[in-house]
Amino acid sequence: MIIGRREKAYELLQADAQKILKLIGVQMENLTMPKCPLYEEVLDTQMFGLSREIDFAVRLGLVRADEGKELLSSLERQVSALHEASTRK
Repeated sequence: MIIGRREKAYELLQADAQKILKLIGVQMENLTMPKCPLYEEVLDTQMFGLSREIDFAVRLGLVRADEGKELLSSLERQVSALHEASTRK
């Protein structure tokens, strides 16, 4: 049962990370450029929120700290790649 909860917690965190990536992608395509303060505000707020979710899950023992760090690092890499692709256009 605990493994099921851990898997579910990690899946939910991954889903939140994908929502952030999608939100940033839409914002970059339609609303603002990456150097815009609005873009930076949204990115910072969303990333901070996800980091707090991860920290909470780690403290509950639902996600290992290394898994949480990797999830956040992966999202940062994906956002960076999205940013680079956007600036090449």
